[in-house]
Amino acid sequence: MTAIEHYHDWLRDAHAMEKQAESMLSKMSGRLEHYPALEQRLAQHLEETKHQLTLLEQLLDSHGIDHSVMKDAMGKMAATGQAVGGMFNSDEVVKGAISGYVFENAEIASYTSLIAAAEQVGDTQGVRVLNEIRDQEVAMAEWLLQNLPAVTQQFLQRASQPGTEAKK
Repeated sequence: MTAIEHYHDWLRDAHAMEKQAESMLSKMSGRLEHYPALEQRLAQHLEETKHQLTLLEQLLDSHGIDHSVMKDAMGKMAATGQAVGGMFNSDEVVKGAISGYVFENAEIASYTSLIAAAEQVGDTQGVRVLNEIRDQEVAMAEWLLQNLPAVTQQFLQRASQPGTEAKK
């Protein structure tokens, strides 16, 4: 494969990854009842993710790249499996926040690589768009890292109160 073919394939992967993120964020933010700061930040990042999808679709279209329906579908199925699996954990909110942090860092790594590929193939529009998206992912990862202790402590406080639901 050529450099441009790899780049185009990785752009399709990024689109599928954001579809997965959209699905995960929708499912998790809709389930939180007792963690308003986390719910609010997830809702904000869901809107960012929807905008990222639009930017990626415009980038794909500008290169004449078909969106990979199969990759998008697989990403959504994986996200649904994660969300459903988490529903049965008594510590769903903590594990969800940890998983979110891990996923954000995977996105950061993917976009960092994509930016290098865009630079290599001379896609200045791609470099700009991908940097914008990566900056949003970095901000979300930093927010999760800074707020994970508070979410964990809030969960533990709720879990120690008899008759109080703590998991979401």
